[in-house]
Amino acid sequence: MAVKALACELPSKLDLPLSRWFVPDLRAEAIASGIVAQISETTIWRWLSADAIRPWTFRSWLFPRDPDFEAKAGRVLDLYHRQFEGTPLGEEDFVICADEKTSIQARCRCHPTLAPAASRAMRVEHEYARCGALQYLAAWDVHRAKLFGRCEEHTGIAPFGRLVGDVMAQEPYASARRVFWVVDNGPSHRGESSIVRLETSYPNLRLIHCPVHSSWLNQAEVYFSVLQRKVLTPNDFTDLDAVERRVLDFQAPLRGGCPAVPVEVHQGGPPQADGATA
Repeated sequence: MAVKALACELPSKLDLPLSRWFVPDLRAEAIASGIVAQISETTIWRWLSADAIRPWTFRSWLFPRDPDFEAKAGRVLDLYHRQFEGTPLGEEDFVICADEKTSIQARCRCHPTLAPAASRAMRVEHEYARCGALQYLAAWDVHRAKLFGRCEEHTGIAPFGRLVGDVMAQEPYASARRVFWVVDNGPSHRGESSIVRLETSYPNLRLIHCPVHSSWLNQAEVYFSVLQRKVLTPNDFTDLDAVERRVLDFQAPLRGGCPAVPVEVHQGGPPQADGATA
């Protein structure tokens, strides 16, 4: 029990220069602290394994820090269930989740990637040349399963505004009664100023912010995770045009009609002054 309790302590609490425990470290500390006179690493491993304690593992965690977390999160979740302020949404109400996937790099490998073969996994060269990065902005119609997306040289107020314009210029959104846009608190659409700016430009648009530090409530993040796994990993592109083609081709089956806008990417130099950029 004492060894298991030791495994559950942070090493820093015992003034040890470790970030986490490994079995040899636990053995040394158990002996040094007088818990046991001698013990084998195998015995400690067996005890911890039987109790499902893995002190060498860790999990990243997000601690909610928005004082209105429950109310803001509840409003977003209600929209996913086609409710807003206690009233069901009508047929002319739509819910869209929007976000940016930033800094998608084009990594040109120094040797060509080799396809899988007998007794051999795919081989991707470790060394690569950096060929720039682009930004992918996407909007997901939650209830109609439609995807709108575009690539940009930079993120910012203006690029996000172009995504909104692409969507809101089309039917059924152009003539809808209300179009709810669920976004996080990134600089492209942060705070009350973004609400005023977008709702003034589009009278039927309602901007809904997720709580601070909870972009995982945004369903666009689910699509981005699929994109990362199936399209961008491993990263092996000859240039930014190749990145853009693959990203837009992947979204094509779900695309809701947004035209693919060519992006002219310039290497080096300051970004365009188009509002907040990231």
